[in-house]
Amino acid sequence: MLHTLKNARLFGHIALAFAMTAGTAMAADYPDRPVSMIIPFTAGGPTDNVARSLGEAMQKSLGQTVVIENKAGAGGTIGTTQVANAKPDGYDVLLMHIGFSTAPSLYKRLGYDPEKSFRPVGLVVDVPMTLVARADFPANNMKELVEYLKTNQDKVTLANAGVGAASHLCGTMLMDALGVKLLTVPYKGAGPAMNDLLGKQVDLLCDQTTNTTQHIKAKTVKAYAITSEKRNAQLPDLPTMQEEGFKDFNVGIWHGMWVPAKTPDNVVAKLQSALKDGLASPKFKERMDALGATILTEQATPEALDAKVKEQIPVWLNCSRKQASSLNKHAMQSGLIHASHRVVHQASTIAL
Repeated sequence: MLHTLKNARLFGHIALAFAMTAGTAMAADYPDRPVSMIIPFTAGGPTDNVARSLGEAMQKSLGQTVVIENKAGAGGTIGTTQVANAKPDGYDVLLMHIGFSTAPSLYKRLGYDPEKSFRPVGLVVDVPMTLVARADFPANNMKELVEYLKTNQDKVTLANAGVGAASHLCGTMLMDALGVKLLTVPYKGAGPAMNDLLGKQVDLLCDQTTNTTQHIKAKTVKAYAITSEKRNAQLPDLPTMQEEGFKDFNVGIWHGMWVPAKTPDNVVAKLQSALKDGLASPKFKERMDALGATILTEQATPEALDAKVKEQIPVWLNCSRKQASSLNKHAMQSGLIHASHRVVHQASTIAL
């Protein structure tokens, strides 16, 4: 009996050692098959545009194809949850934007912990927002737009890509800045929202230059302002929100890359190296320049992305609590109960 137990233990140790050796060997050979880059939004949107260009740029360094998979829904949390629960082997990579940090303030129950379920790979790009309208909208400049919105706020429709999306955050900040309540129309992605704006089914959209630049240049939409500190080289005639009198309305939508927690160090290092190579690609640079995005080469590190997330999650949670408190006080005074996911205008002063 004792001999049998000793054999069983020995077999167990051998099996464990074999599994560890096999796992190390597999990580060392990474990647030996295509890598999936999960985009938690619909195809054709701004994050999708960045991902497809980046995936292509990373392929040479990885020596494998990068397959783009769109897993949209619930403000990006469905696709994000999928990656959190994926096998930590580096074959499922998440490309997400600032929504990674705002989700905890917008959703009570997430299928993941943003600080514990992932390992950061690095920051990718920072993208300014633009305020645009359907081509036949009455207002022709920012001054006219402000006057029109204050007079007709209950008749104007403001599209967004869903709760938690960049366009949702920008739109709520705009309403807070103007002191108006527009009719918000959520979509399942920036692509569908833009399609309805082009089709003149909705009035306004505040979205990233990666989704709006081509339409602004083609004059298929009216553009009023951009949220960067300086004018964008691709849209030199478009004034900044600061120029139009909104001093603190500087909004940049940063994008980052993550893998599941417990992904081996050497796999993360390989992905980070491929990310840096991809960001340095002339073709990627050309595409991002054309879309008005700033490439974050120096911040394409796990440390920089980790610091960004840890800095911003509590800030957005605090903003959400302040707004909820303000809304509850107003509801008690007016006898009305309002449900809202709005984020206070002070959030626009955050260094995004």
